[in-house]
Amino acid sequence: MQNKSFTTNILVDKSAAATFNAIKDFRGWWSEEIEGNTDKLNEEFFYHYKEIHLCKIKLIEALPAKKLVYLVLDNEFNFVDDKSEWVNTKLVFDITEENGKTLVQFTHEGLVPEYECYKVCHDAWSGYIRNSLYKLISIGKGEPNPKDADGFNAELAAKWKLG
Repeated sequence: MQNKSFTTNILVDKSAAATFNAIKDFRGWWSEEIEGNTDKLNEEFFYHYKEIHLCKIKLIEALPAKKLVYLVLDNEFNFVDDKSEWVNTKLVFDITEENGKTLVQFTHEGLVPEYECYKVCHDAWSGYIRNSLYKLISIGKGEPNPKDADGFNAELAAKWKLG
């Protein structure tokens, strides 16, 4: 059976160790509206964007310079009927060095096309991984959603007529 979970890749000119550390800095590439530790094994953090998206995540696996796995413990979207979409899914970052570059394969295990949120989440993850995370790793500054401001989430909310 084919894996239908969302996946995307980036290739960066940084070491696997530097890439690993940047990924753990969710405030540096996803959102400054995060409470808790995003970089400590077995710690939980809380993300939200207005009333549109609330999410509690836990780092469950960390293999330095190789892999990070985060488990979504709780999640709610205000724009889907099934408020539990994402619950018990995993955010998986596989890191490998290839010819002096580092490849990051991001997979949101369990985020499948059958989910009502899939198209919105596909756009969001594509932007955060391919743009913001890529920039954080490559130039040291990502484009996370700023605290108390709109940022990329506002563009998505407008595009998809959410909230």
